[in-house]
Amino acid sequence: MVLYLGLLLFSFLFNAFLIIPFIDLLYKLDFRRRKQETKDFLDKRTKIFDRFHKQKEGTPVGGGILILVTVSFLYFLLFPNLRMLGVYIYSAFPLMEELNVLFFTFIAFALLGFYDDLRKFFGFKKEGFFGLRMKHKLILQIMLGFIVSSLLYFNLKIDFIHIPFWGILRLGHWYLLFATAVIVFFANAFNITDGLDGLSCGLLMIFLFAFWFLSFNQLDTPLSIFIALWLGGILAFLYFNTYPARIMLGDVGALSFGATMAVVGLLLGKIVAFLVIGAPFIIEAGSSFLQILSKKYRKKKLFPVAPLHLWLQKKGWEEPKIVMRAWLAGIIFALMGLWLAGM
Repeated sequence: MVLYLGLLLFSFLFNAFLIIPFIDLLYKLDFRRRKQETKDFLDKRTKIFDRFHKQKEGTPVGGGILILVTVSFLYFLLFPNLRMLGVYIYSAFPLMEELNVLFFTFIAFALLGFYDDLRKFFGFKKEGFFGLRMKHKLILQIMLGFIVSSLLYFNLKIDFIHIPFWGILRLGHWYLLFATAVIVFFANAFNITDGLDGLSCGLLMIFLFAFWFLSFNQLDTPLSIFIALWLGGILAFLYFNTYPARIMLGDVGALSFGATMAVVGLLLGKIVAFLVIGAPFIIEAGSSFLQILSKKYRKKKLFPVAPLHLWLQKKGWEEPKIVMRAWLAGIIFALMGLWLAGM
């Protein structure tokens, strides 16, 4: 644990040193939030989101790029030297195969999000396959999710989930569909939650601390080191992302972090604990999903506005109040999930 704490602090200091020059670079590259007009499924202008987020226009977007680069760089710089320092590497899976799954997810979903961000920032057309409209982006996510699921199933031989009070449940080939659904859902759930300053990454911080504890208990050294470095980057980013944010994550970070969260949960097999700890993301995405279904099939809204954090804003809650209470809820869900993981 001393080693992991040291890596977390080193990652935090490394990211903290780089983030201000990185923010300046984003300004120079004009990588900033654009004026947005949201259109709903009933083909009417939805002004609520635009009204509450107008002040965010011009804020640099792309914090996910810095965290992705620093975590990957530090991991491949430090990890090979740990054995030279006498650190024994424990892993339940073939070492290189586990690293391949982690970093393929981390980077592949980031590239998808980065391309989507580029089109938003620089006004490329949003028509056709490469316009990354919702259905096209979903197709690409499913393709990437299935590749990751195949790596988990065929290379790491994972086909099980742990059910509290029950034990191990083996899914066989159905695991491919299950894992793909979990990965794609959380990639989008994180993206939906990333709507208020500090909301998504604060909840991610809580999630990672919980799963860091689980990975340490299961003696998964590669995963524990990965989470430690990731946490360090998130903590440095959060200092500048809390209200009012000086930098935002962007799709490059949101899609990558959500998908990688899912892979962390799948690697440890504690899927029920994962779903409980990740409940704030599920609630946010669930409210949007139900709203879309209601608009599409009932031709009217189920909620005044979705997702949940936007509804709370409409009710008059201030942004920092929503975020802080979401963090508190995240801590409670994390404690419940950790308890279930031990059952």
